[in-house]
Amino acid sequence: MSEINYPDLSAALVSLELGKFPVIAHASLHAFGRVDGGADTFVQALLEAAGALIMPTHTYTTMITPTVGPMNNGIVYGSGQDLNRMAEFYSPSMPADRLMGIVPEALRQRPGARRSMHPILSFAGMGADKALAAQTMAEPLAPIRMLAESDGWVLLLGVDHTANTAIHYAEKLAGRRQFVRWALTEGGIVECPGFPGDSSGFQVIEKEMQPHTKKLQVGDALVQAVPLKTLIAVVVERLKQNPKDLLCSNSSCARCNEIRKV
Repeated sequence: MSEINYPDLSAALVSLELGKFPVIAHASLHAFGRVDGGADTFVQALLEAAGALIMPTHTYTTMITPTVGPMNNGIVYGSGQDLNRMAEFYSPSMPADRLMGIVPEALRQRPGARRSMHPILSFAGMGADKALAAQTMAEPLAPIRMLAESDGWVLLLGVDHTANTAIHYAEKLAGRRQFVRWALTEGGIVECPGFPGDSSGFQVIEKEMQPHTKKLQVGDALVQAVPLKTLIAVVVERLKQNPKDLLCSNSSCARCNEIRKV
């Protein structure tokens, strides 16, 4: 297992030459080996390397499955009663879901960090207040739009494109079906439109993105920097050519199966 200290990690990320541009990062800390200082060190190194930083701090434990709802919604109504009983009320102070990893939670807790308002699909960040404030219930992926308009980058840190939330934004631009989900809040159950599909099939984009991607090995992990505008353009074009592209191969995936019906 590799051991990485802050100076080496920071120097590696700075070498990507992202400069003043904003970044949306997805990270698996354990993929790197042993990082001195853990997630806090990682966040500091990211902030040194980018002009602004956001990460997903989604909170899936707030989700409620109703007994009825709109058709063709990629969900089995009435199927989530056990999970409904365990659902948590959304609060801006609740931790990021464990599926996000520990680095986004370290960013959320950092002094001066801000978090967007969505009760399921929130983002945390620093230096990206306008992007975070752009999120609405109707446009949950607006922070990604704002970063793309500022020539931002996606950083994949020990993860691949199946973790790349920006591809969901490109799907929306291409006209792909979005879904409705529901969240438990202190004010009651709220409807959350614009919920994206499954990301398990996204890695097929890697080959086409290779010429545009900066790569380096850091410890045991591959780091990839992908320009947002190019990524979005490539995904939109692929979906225009093949509306069923980027779907997963799991025959029981309700969201992908709904998209295949179109």
